[in-house]
Amino acid sequence: MAESKEKIKKVSVICAKGSLEDVYAALVMTNGARMEGIEANIFFTFFGLDAITKKKMNKLHTATVGNPAMAMPGGLPFPTILGVLPGVEAGVSAMMRKGMDDLDIPPVEEFLDMINAAGGKIYGCKLAVDMFKLKREDMYDDMDSIITIGEFYEKAAGGQIIFT
Repeated sequence: MAESKEKIKKVSVICAKGSLEDVYAALVMTNGARMEGIEANIFFTFFGLDAITKKKMNKLHTATVGNPAMAMPGGLPFPTILGVLPGVEAGVSAMMRKGMDDLDIPPVEEFLDMINAAGGKIYGCKLAVDMFKLKREDMYDDMDSIITIGEFYEKAAGGQIIFT
């Protein structure tokens, strides 16, 4: 098979989950696109809105229940039942944040600032904002706007859509 030399020019990342690992996947991909000179949009919908909600953005948690990739130190599988115990999710989330701090990975708000400064566009989903009864002032200050899914598709036209 012949290798394509065509480069990606535009990506639109959809973040629909509010767990620490899902939000960071969307932030890393969007920021990475901008660092490569690729036009990038990031669209937060449903629980992904936690990443751009001021009261929640820097307090995200790691999913401990129903996460088959979760492992304990030493690589042993993390028993799902432990995730329901009080304090376990908070402890695991703190460990994840510490590991990210050790790698100098910025907190969510700072990551959004980097994407914004690099020319990435940040959008909230109107349906989800309305459903969760949020207001513009509840959201990240430098968010470009709250848009409908139709407007998102218009902005994504001609590029790749990545759903995290």
